[in-house]
Order: sequence, then C-alpha cells, then structure tokens
Amino acid sequence: MATRHPSIASKAAKAAKAARVAKAKRHATEGKNTVVTPVSKSYTDPRDVLLKPVVSEKSYALLDENKYTFIVDPNANKTQIKQAVQAVFSVKVTGVNTINRQGKRKRTKTGFGQRAGSKRAIVTLAEGDRIDIFGGPTA
Repeated sequence: MATRHPSIASKAAKAAKAARVAKAKRHATEGKNTVVTPVSKSYTDPRDVLLKPVVSEKSYALLDENKYTFIVDPNANKTQIKQAVQAVFSVKVTGVNTINRQGKRKRTKTGFGQRAGSKRAIVTLAEGDRIDIFGGPTA
C-alpha cells in the first residue's frame, strides 16, 4: 500500500494513524503483545511442519554438502521450518530453501488426473552437525 505524503493525506487518515500510534505506545508501556499469530498459522508441535524426509538419489547426493531434504507442510514458511528442524533434531540450521512442486499430470482410462503437489525444503546445517535418520556414511 502506498503511503501518502502527510500534506495530502485526509484528516480521517491522519486521525486513524495517530490512534494506531497511540495504541501501539500504550501497549508497549503495558507490556502487551500487539501481534497475535492466528491459530491457523501456528504449529503446536514441530513435527507438524516436517512431514517426512525425501529419500532419493538427488537428496542423498546433497548429504555430502551437509544439506537435508524434507517434505514439509505447504503452509509452513522458512522460519517455521528452521525452528522445527532445530527443535526435532537438536542441530544448528544455517539456511532453508523451499520448493513448491506441482503434481504430475497422469492419464487414466477415464481421462486425465493430477497427483497431489508438495512443498519440499532443503535445509543446510552448520559445520559438524548431522542428522542420522538418513543412515550413516557408506563405507
């Protein structure tokens, strides 16, 4: 939303802004949290964010670079994914990349259908940290 210069803003807009600023100051002095996360965006358990690890040739190739791949909840953002991996596996996460993959179009006897899409996260861990769910080193 574009903000107007104060000289061309309407009197009602100026009054509304003043009221918002006053309310924010009042809440800050009272110690109230003015930002409330809706229930639909919050996860009670970090395992709700991480659905399952991706087991594929490409994901195993990334293990050498200390990168791990997970299928995650489609509504989760990078911050929530990072917090979930740190909470579940007790490791330090340095970066999170996400990919929204569309489902493949498949042909059936009756016509065409589509597989469900998924969201994947490639999580980079700090040097020295490991996740052992993918198995140990191949010797």
